[in-house]
Amino acid sequence: MDNPADAPIAELSAALARGEVRSTDLVAAYRARIEAEDADFNAVAFLNPDADAIAQELDRERAAGKTRGLLHGVPILVKDNIASGDEMMTSAGSLALDGVKAVGDSHVVARLRAAGAVLLGKTNLSEWANFRSTRSSSGWSSRGGQVRNAYFTDRTPGGSSSGSGVAAARGFCAAAIGTETDGSIVSPATMNSLVGIKPTVGLVGRSGIIPISHSQDTAGPMARSVADAAALLSVIAGPDPADAATTQARAEDFTQYLDSGSLRGKRIGIARNHAGFHEAVDTVFETALAALREAGAVLVEDLALPTRDETRPHELIVMLTEFKAGLNAYLGALGPDTPVRSLTDVIAFNEQHADRTMPYFGQELLLMAEETGGLEDRVYRTALAASRRLTREEGIDRLLGEHNLDALVAPTASAPWAIDLVNGDNRGGGGSSSPAAIAGYPSITVPMGYVSGLPVGLSFIAGAWKDGPLIGLAHAFEQSLQARVPPGPARPFLA
Repeated sequence: MDNPADAPIAELSAALARGEVRSTDLVAAYRARIEAEDADFNAVAFLNPDADAIAQELDRERAAGKTRGLLHGVPILVKDNIASGDEMMTSAGSLALDGVKAVGDSHVVARLRAAGAVLLGKTNLSEWANFRSTRSSSGWSSRGGQVRNAYFTDRTPGGSSSGSGVAAARGFCAAAIGTETDGSIVSPATMNSLVGIKPTVGLVGRSGIIPISHSQDTAGPMARSVADAAALLSVIAGPDPADAATTQARAEDFTQYLDSGSLRGKRIGIARNHAGFHEAVDTVFETALAALREAGAVLVEDLALPTRDETRPHELIVMLTEFKAGLNAYLGALGPDTPVRSLTDVIAFNEQHADRTMPYFGQELLLMAEETGGLEDRVYRTALAASRRLTREEGIDRLLGEHNLDALVAPTASAPWAIDLVNGDNRGGGGSSSPAAIAGYPSITVPMGYVSGLPVGLSFIAGAWKDGPLIGLAHAFEQSLQARVPPGPARPFLA
């Protein structure tokens, strides 16, 4: 292979099967690219010291006639809030967990290992998955520093799966795993010109993932194509005995939905109220809609999904309350040498080490979470019910049912803004992640073009457990438009 670091997963798998390349060669190729480029991007938190040994064993298995599937011997990076029971830490980007090792593999990592993937390392992220401050800079953490956009180094990488997005875009791995509570897969995916799949909550097990909200959290794939993302989702999806939300999940080969004709005759609703925040993004959006029409879709105009102004007050109460409960449970289950065992301890640690943990912004979300009243509190229960009503019965479900739709579309987010560690993220008024995130429904972002060279994406949104058909629609759109252009050399947007 000329350049295995840029090859699709199916091509890598075929080359491995033919003996043209070994898994150890792939590990070496990705490591070389990381060593050559990542100083400019800070996407990779640390590499797995066992990666070579894992690759060697997988090569021996293949030589003996045993293969585990499409990912056998393929290197994957995972976000550093996903536990692995090995020599790597799991820190969520916090200095409070610097060096702390998990007691075992998360469900996601266990499924990756069983499928023969090489766990190449972990990626940097927004600290506590972007749940620390209202003035945070996406991609910054006290343990890992600032991740930088794959296309322009002075622009945001999006959060919180920042490193996973940049690493996948730059070819530091075949694909990566991110996590999302609201926007943390689809935002960095769109801002690094990737495909990001935010699955139905419950399709992918969460045990061993440092939590924010059990109502909204999920892991999902981030990759350079829908096909690669579907292959990765096929491996990590399925029941998790330690996660009650996955009782309806089943293992499925999502690559079966990769049909370039999937849009023919499908009814697609346009959530116009999640566009209109920037005329240049709107121009790209219109080109994307034209591509949907050309691929045979029937477009239903001028629909309205719930806005962030409507949903955020309720969602924030839910996240704050569930974060405290979930984090306390996660930290309490770690080994006795862990320096923090509760949210209270994390807050105290940050205050004691403020010069390193809070040089730019504070921890007001942690303080607000600490004051919540628990999962039986009436305020929390009321907010959870309102969140689900607005985004499900009065939101996505209503639009899909009233207009007989197969999916909804909207621009995923604004173009990447300039990194600002003092004032925080400037979201530009755009972003359509919240309705699906709060509802727990699937959404997929696909590159739809560029604004002055800055990536923007199109989100496909559907009802619960419609992940497979949604992958088909996203793939057909991707094949019709073929908008993605790989990033060039490391450079700032404003030289």
